[in-house]
Amino acid sequence: MDKNLERLKSKYMEIEIPSDLDDVVNKALKNPRKKNRTPLRILVGSGAAAALLMVVLNTNPVLAKSFSDVPVIGNVIKVMTFVEFKIEDEKHHANIKVPSISNLKDQDLEKSLNEKYLKENKQLYQEFMQEVESLKKQGDGHIGVESGYVVKTDNEKILSIGRYVVNTVGSSSTTFKYDTIDKKKQVIITLPILFKNQNYIETISENIKDQMKQQMKEDKTKVYWILDAGVENPIDPFEKITANHNFYINQDNKLVISFDKYEVAPGYMGVVEFIIPTELLSDDLLSSEYIK
Repeated sequence: MDKNLERLKSKYMEIEIPSDLDDVVNKALKNPRKKNRTPLRILVGSGAAAALLMVVLNTNPVLAKSFSDVPVIGNVIKVMTFVEFKIEDEKHHANIKVPSISNLKDQDLEKSLNEKYLKENKQLYQEFMQEVESLKKQGDGHIGVESGYVVKTDNEKILSIGRYVVNTVGSSSTTFKYDTIDKKKQVIITLPILFKNQNYIETISENIKDQMKQQMKEDKTKVYWILDAGVENPIDPFEKITANHNFYINQDNKLVISFDKYEVAPGYMGVVEFIIPTELLSDDLLSSEYIK
């Protein structure tokens, strides 16, 4: 290889994310509606084919569409990719997309959510890079991470956003986190907000176990780690949900309880969800405003 090219490659590999990048991103966060913002692109590599791509997207749908889908929520609220961290070489793969919400009336809520999403994904990227460096010291190996988001519900009242992370080291794991927002009242909906007291924990947990048993009875390929279901020595059997368990409200105004890959079932089952019949919740619900 040409010595000049080799030196250039060495310099390229030593480049770090600029210390003022946080300032640039934070300024963009504070001014999400600023027009004609030029996308920020910074490339950092661990090899000729590797790159970290950070794109601060302007709210122009034409520009944003070139990088990701831009779902429009109702007539006002938008969700789009704000920053993307990307690395690709023969052994290391990362594609981390940070969602951003715009046009919420409550600017403090909008800011807090967007800052949370950015913080989560910056931490995910930093942990990935630390893992890459650790693997290199041990002789290197294949590792990957992908994160992104899906809009689960976008009706007049509710916005439910799911953020997922898929880690790949040998096998893969998948996790989901949800935020469900009352678009009119501009508040985050939690499970405790929905119910009169904590009786819902038992009600929902028992229904989920019943659904698990029924699914296993009807489909022999399905397996859940629960007691009294014919599974020999179930791993960490599911007993009950937590007070703030992962959930969202779907387009039909039904409560959906979500479990990560490996949380209550073998890996081949992936992420599993259970729609809870509203009639079972009627005595526990504080109102029928959200769950119908």
